[in-house]
Amino acid sequence: MEVKTIGILTSGGDSQGMNAAIRAIVRNAVRCGIKVKGIFDGYQGLIDGNFIDLDIGDVSGIIQKGGTMLGTARCMAFKEQAGIQQAADNCRKFGIDGLVVIGGDGSFRGAGDLSRAGIPCVGLPGTIDNDIACTEYTIGFDTAMNVAMEAIDKIRDTITSHHRCAIVEVMGARAGWVALEVGIATGASYIALPENILPGESPKERYERIKKEIAERLKEGQEKGRKNFTVVVAEAVTSLNKVATVEEMAHEIMEMTGIDTRGTCLGHIQRGGSPTVRDRIAATRMGYHAVQILKKGIGNRVVGEENGVVYDMDIQEGLAKKKHLPEDLLDIWRKVGY
Repeated sequence: MEVKTIGILTSGGDSQGMNAAIRAIVRNAVRCGIKVKGIFDGYQGLIDGNFIDLDIGDVSGIIQKGGTMLGTARCMAFKEQAGIQQAADNCRKFGIDGLVVIGGDGSFRGAGDLSRAGIPCVGLPGTIDNDIACTEYTIGFDTAMNVAMEAIDKIRDTITSHHRCAIVEVMGARAGWVALEVGIATGASYIALPENILPGESPKERYERIKKEIAERLKEGQEKGRKNFTVVVAEAVTSLNKVATVEEMAHEIMEMTGIDTRGTCLGHIQRGGSPTVRDRIAATRMGYHAVQILKKGIGNRVVGEENGVVYDMDIQEGLAKKKHLPEDLLDIWRKVGY
């Protein structure tokens, strides 16, 4: 199969480095004699036929920018067979021979659906949560961690002055990668992870148990003469499951301990900002690799990275994998982090 034109879309939540990936895809493809179409707003743009021709000049000056120049969205219509068929029909109508999809697990499922509909697709892992099992690293993770770390460092400056406890909520809908690594990097007194759930325990029961553990940890520190504390909480433990806001958790812990406690939700600041070197390089390498796959007419693949090596595998195989927090980091937090 001769590949003359490929498309690019970004889907789901944005992450820093998506623009770097788009740049690498366009520049490599054009220099291989392949035309590129950008698709606005994810799968919705594919269904609507909202495309733009991209050349090397169109991606100049975007490598340092956060977000995605193509926009992104979550598309309910694409979950239906009619939406998938419309997207595939538009690819054929506009001469798109293959597609690069940058996003998370949900985006990869869509890429698998399109591949089965006859449009070769390659997925690139773009999410700050680092929760995609088929890769050791996801585009945006390093930048998000650095943004969160810098914010917590600033918060720590002021809580030290006022002898307070800061409860800081970071992103992590299903996994605690950001919370764990940022918590270790900032010397947190406690890290509340979504993985810390007992068999049969409800989100509310987990919240109450973790809250008590935090209070006990703070009291222990107080008895040893500590006057300020930082607690890092993944959003899945608090606001995402609607059991409590981080401000409510802070108030409850203050009542339990007598320590002046403030809650801060970092929110979407973690998705913004200029990508780090780590994310620019990872995005560029993965974007280059995606073109190398598609120009052979191969689809239904997802690109990953492990031990510094970029590779690809079958999408369904990648989605079936499981990813766990590193035991050594968990052990480090237990013994060194506090």
